[in-house]
Amino acid sequence: MTCLADLHTHSTASDGQYSPAELAALARRAGVECLALTDHDTLDGLPEGREAAQRLGMTFVPGVELGAKEARYLHILGLGFDTAPSPLSRLCRLLKEGRDQRKYRILDFLAEKGLHISLEEVEAVAGGQIIARPHFARVMVRRGFVSTPREAFDRYLDTEEFQKIERFKATAEECIRAIHAAGGKAVLAHPYQLGLSDEALTQTLAWLKELGLDGLECRYPRHSPEQTAFYLRLAETFRLHVT
Repeated sequence: MTCLADLHTHSTASDGQYSPAELAALARRAGVECLALTDHDTLDGLPEGREAAQRLGMTFVPGVELGAKEARYLHILGLGFDTAPSPLSRLCRLLKEGRDQRKYRILDFLAEKGLHISLEEVEAVAGGQIIARPHFARVMVRRGFVSTPREAFDRYLDTEEFQKIERFKATAEECIRAIHAAGGKAVLAHPYQLGLSDEALTQTLAWLKELGLDGLECRYPRHSPEQTAFYLRLAETFRLHVT
């Protein structure tokens, strides 16, 4: 027996467009039977997401997406963990504090570029949740500094210069250990984003497997058929679960 599952989604608890409950309703409407909510660096949306998903008859998987410090797009998904206080919840609290501190540096960075916006504007867009780059992008569009959120990222928020605005990140090993300590599985998200050659990605997976990696996100909207086939072979080679 198979079911339609989506194990990588974001809500307004981090940088998503919909609340956890709205996201669950949209997923159910699309035929999803098993839903994981994997917001960036926070577990805050999980109670609402679980309640809504279960009310709609879906299986709900607690999740999170952690950015590891070794590489810009090295993201580790945690899936199926216990949401009680744990090393994972403590790590998420530290990550949330780091994001909260970074918002001031982002404001300064944009001001240096001649783009003056207020923290109040960004906080209003974020709606009390973790302030992330998409919230800044939406304010920049409203102000007419850019035409689209994509332009905000391409010109300002996803450049090499912007990456100098540091925030706290844990190592990949720390991320995996925290996920395991909470009883979850650790999965490498969207491997294409790492921008590695096939050989380099293979070496990276060998390293992560030694650290305890459990799975590989082989199916992702931006993966080409060729990439998906390669990632499936890698998952088989390293005996990783496929998500």
